[in-house]
Amino acid sequence: MAVAGRRPSPGVKGRTRLSRGIMGRLRLASQGLLDAPQGLPGPGSRTVPDAVRWMAAMQAQDLQGALWAVGQRVPGAGVGDVRAALDRGEIVRSWPMRGTLHLLAPEDLRWILAVTSERLIRGRAGRHRQLGITPGDVGAARGAALRLVSGGGAATREELFQSFQAAGQSTAGQRGIHLLGILCQRGWLVQGPLRGKQQLVVAFDEWITESRALDRGAAIAELLLRYVRSHGPATERDFAWWSGIPLTEVRAALAGVRHELVSLEFEGTSYWLSPATAALLDGAVPGARSVLALPGFDEFLLGYADRSLVLPAEHSNKIVPGGNGMFKRTIVAGGEVVGTWAVARNGAGAAVVPEPFDTVNGLRPAAQKSFELQAAKYRKFLASGKS
Repeated sequence: MAVAGRRPSPGVKGRTRLSRGIMGRLRLASQGLLDAPQGLPGPGSRTVPDAVRWMAAMQAQDLQGALWAVGQRVPGAGVGDVRAALDRGEIVRSWPMRGTLHLLAPEDLRWILAVTSERLIRGRAGRHRQLGITPGDVGAARGAALRLVSGGGAATREELFQSFQAAGQSTAGQRGIHLLGILCQRGWLVQGPLRGKQQLVVAFDEWITESRALDRGAAIAELLLRYVRSHGPATERDFAWWSGIPLTEVRAALAGVRHELVSLEFEGTSYWLSPATAALLDGAVPGARSVLALPGFDEFLLGYADRSLVLPAEHSNKIVPGGNGMFKRTIVAGGEVVGTWAVARNGAGAAVVPEPFDTVNGLRPAAQKSFELQAAKYRKFLASGKS
């Protein structure tokens, strides 16, 4: 049994020997993507808000992909369930870190922004100067936005940008999206319910009526602990990159919570994980034959500074062609990324097409069958949102 705060020996009798596949499967279990024992999210124990809350924050720059990312972590959920959670404000979408949209539990957004937003906005000061954005401009945009949405209102991005223009704030050349990002990072606006494929913007204080308050040290410690529980095995540098929090503060927070975690060594690097995840090493780690069709930008791949643990370096360009920042959908087999997948429109339906890295042999027969089940699950997920 793994012991909190100590490095378990991966080679002793009764303990599974570590490999990249095992490390990947531990991450799948932590992220709620496998059947898991007590202490980890498992089938039937999660709702949409539960899954998002467990993950602390989930990549959501591609909204449709984010809906599927949640669906993969909530057994039986359909796209309508995830959209309904957004419409009810049970989950929210904003820019809490790295200038990237994420899904979060509403009560977590304000205190996470308090930790991350100031450094993020300072880091974009140069770009804001290029765009001619001054504190006065931010104030004018804020006033225009709140006049538009206060009192229970909601606006599309186009309507919001029109209000900026009317207040003398140009939205050309990415100026509008940067103004919107600042207003969200300052906790004045947040993305709320959906209208078709668009997400409406609402007033933060009206949409999120209950927020937690934590001092900075306690907030970093909690975010670190929740990240490791939902993403481990992960390194301190993974968390520093994911959160945008300086490594010195991360190490100080880790010192305060390490007694609640387990550390292990793999290929000369120290990884942290929860005791519940580490306990899987005492037997057969689940997921050896698992096959998952994950969306682009899923936390399983993007939630770490170093992705080489689950994605061989020679295939990284197949996930992000040309390093263009657009992550393709991935096929994950036994904890390792083995290919990508695409959706080809076929009349009224959609064909889900695997694109394995091994272009000669393709997926093995068992993996191909499992992938077809995933494709059927995806089509069913999408169908649940149709009237």
